[in-house]
Amino acid sequence: MLYACALSMEIRIPTSGSLKAKRTVVKHVVETARSRFGVAAAEVDFLDQWQRSELGFAAVAGRPGHVEDLLDSVERFVWSHPDLEVLDGRRHWLETGE
Repeated sequence: MLYACALSMEIRIPTSGSLKAKRTVVKHVVETARSRFGVAAAEVDFLDQWQRSELGFAAVAGRPGHVEDLLDSVERFVWSHPDLEVLDGRRHWLETGE
């Protein structure tokens, strides 16, 4: 059985004064999530705004509990990042036909 879930997190980077500064923070979060938690990660919205971004993370596993544990860890990591504020977070489960 396959279990897949996407986590989207809308964030604000209050200290960012340019797209370059924003991308530095976003790049760190995305690359760290990929390497530390083994999830797919990308900036998915608000690409042209200096202080706002939406990040997307996805995990796939054979047990739903493992997917939830991975995304819980990612979510805690994003919430704990000192350079950003979390505005919203949502999970979207992929339905598989069995």
